[in-house]
Amino acid sequence: MTAPLSTVIFVTGTDTDVGKTLTTAALAASLTAGGATVAVYKPAQTGVGPGDGGDTGEVRRLSGTTAVFEGIRLRDPMSPAAAAAREGAVLPTLEVHAARIRILAADYDHVLVEGAGGLLVELDAGGGTIADLAALFPGRSSTLVVCRSGLGTLNHTQLTLAALRGRGLAVAGLVVGSRPAEPSVIELSNFAYFEALDVPLLGYLPERASALAPSDFQRVAPGWLTGL
Repeated sequence: MTAPLSTVIFVTGTDTDVGKTLTTAALAASLTAGGATVAVYKPAQTGVGPGDGGDTGEVRRLSGTTAVFEGIRLRDPMSPAAAAAREGAVLPTLEVHAARIRILAADYDHVLVEGAGGLLVELDAGGGTIADLAALFPGRSSTLVVCRSGLGTLNHTQLTLAALRGRGLAVAGLVVGSRPAEPSVIELSNFAYFEALDVPLLGYLPERASALAPSDFQRVAPGWLTGL
């Protein structure tokens, strides 16, 4: 099933390092430019120390959104469960994350929830995933899938969409997390494939988008996500 952007928008990826954080920032900037109020929540942030900004800091810097929150931060750049085990940390449960998201949803037009890694990476000690978290918001949420541009992306994207559909979760659409300035023949073919799918292709983020000054990022981001 497909769905328009909803109150709670989960941002997941076909893999790690596909552009979820930049997409979250661009989506926050675009929705804000359209007059909506936006909060961002990341249940688990790994690979960051106490003084590091991490993904949430990057979203705040690029989008200009100040309502950016996280559930837990962990030092090792691993899955949340593995990183928590290494430092003896207790991961918040999905119910704790859901409660925080509900509080934010009462005060903001949209809450963007950025996952860690892909859709089925475990977020708590009970094996709960971002897909399980999305299932706690029936009728109020949709999931945006960030995908790669290059070889292998078609399979990874279809697997992620199949996992969402199999759980009855609404799909907001796809975003290509990094579009090269000069796409290869393979990438152009992949883009045509995405555009022919029965889910919306919301847009493309240009490569090195993070190098833009925040003011420029916020000004041009709505032009990347033309499918909103």
